[in-house]
Amino acid sequence: MTSAPPPPPSSPSPPTPRPGRLRALLPDLSPWRSSPDFRLLWVQGLITYFGSFMALIALPLQIKDLTGSPLAVGAMGAVELVPLVVFGLYGGALADSVDRRRVILLTEAGLGVLAAILLVNALLPEPLLWPLYVVAGGVSALAGLQRPALDSLMARIVPHAQQTAAAALNSLRWQIGAIAGPALAGLVVAYAGHGTAYAVTVCTFAVSVVLCLRLAPAPHAKEAAKPSLRGIVEGARYAWSRPVLLGTYAIDLAAMFFAFPNTIFPFLADELDAEWSLGLMYAAGSVGSLALGLTSGWTSRVRRHGLFVVFGAAAWGLAIAAAGWFSSVWVVLICLAVAGAGDMLSGLGRSTIWNQTIPEELRGRLAGIEVLSYSVGPQLGQVRAGAMAGWAGTRSAIWTGGVACVASVVLLTAALPKLVRYDSETDEDAVRRREARVEG
Repeated sequence: MTSAPPPPPSSPSPPTPRPGRLRALLPDLSPWRSSPDFRLLWVQGLITYFGSFMALIALPLQIKDLTGSPLAVGAMGAVELVPLVVFGLYGGALADSVDRRRVILLTEAGLGVLAAILLVNALLPEPLLWPLYVVAGGVSALAGLQRPALDSLMARIVPHAQQTAAAALNSLRWQIGAIAGPALAGLVVAYAGHGTAYAVTVCTFAVSVVLCLRLAPAPHAKEAAKPSLRGIVEGARYAWSRPVLLGTYAIDLAAMFFAFPNTIFPFLADELDAEWSLGLMYAAGSVGSLALGLTSGWTSRVRRHGLFVVFGAAAWGLAIAAAGWFSSVWVVLICLAVAGAGDMLSGLGRSTIWNQTIPEELRGRLAGIEVLSYSVGPQLGQVRAGAMAGWAGTRSAIWTGGVACVASVVLLTAALPKLVRYDSETDEDAVRRREARVEG
């Protein structure tokens, strides 16, 4: 990890940075300039994230309103887990054997249909509980199919040297949606009801489908095999043989399992006597990520991306532990913002390592495994947080999870030291991938 040079010691106060240094902190826009498809996906993703976060907040709030049970809210994670695992792995194999643009388009349309089901249910005189779980499982299945195609497409449309910059821009886009979506969703649900939030979600998916139609085709390689269990196993064997990849998967899985308390935020807000802060709690992590994203220019010059993964995950765990310990809502919000910055740093490292080292012919299947690494953790984390909150209390569930996260990162780093030593200029897989891109 590198840092900006310190101010001269003779200066009584830090001098005003030169314009060049300011520009060095700003996001690297080279992927935006070099790839029309990247620009299109960036805009499409921003619109989709905005609508998705509206539903992401409205859905657990509706379950809370219907049941009043933290376990019922946490059970969403259990409902989403199996479809995510099955369709995430199949989606990875599918992304290596069919046109990735088609997969993205069809799954985006399907997600819009599921949002419409939530809208219809919310408009009933007495909304039903079971459709909420059915839709949650359906969303998980479609997301599992879509994300490998999206992630593997990034490795194809963005030049090798620009992968960190692309990851930073994608994270920046996600954070903008994550800030605006939850903040507005809290207000929309409070003053206009769940139905309005779901209606906004339907509209955003409709716009997203139109944009996806403009993407260039992304056909599979001529020698690609049809999706099969054998192909999935081949991808898993490759991942297992690469300690660097294993480290990225394991650390993120542990961090999210132990320290993902979002599902019990409604109960935390109640305990802190600050119901008004719920939307801010959901958005605070994204504020921290956004702050890092807006100053992410330096990350394009870093070669030790494994350090990003380790330090970012450890910072996430420490900040979540602090959020569960303190009783001031403003301190809690600051802690959640710091956690978000750590999560984004870890995410930049993971995404860069994946896109710089994995061969193109395996990219979809490994993307399916990546979906599991960063999605299964939060799903299981919801169940853990809800069950722990029901047994030991909301705040205890949060701070103990943060401590367990840090301990897991330390143990996994010791077990997989090659992750910390990863260097994009000397790692054999990264060098081979870079040479393959040049020859292609």
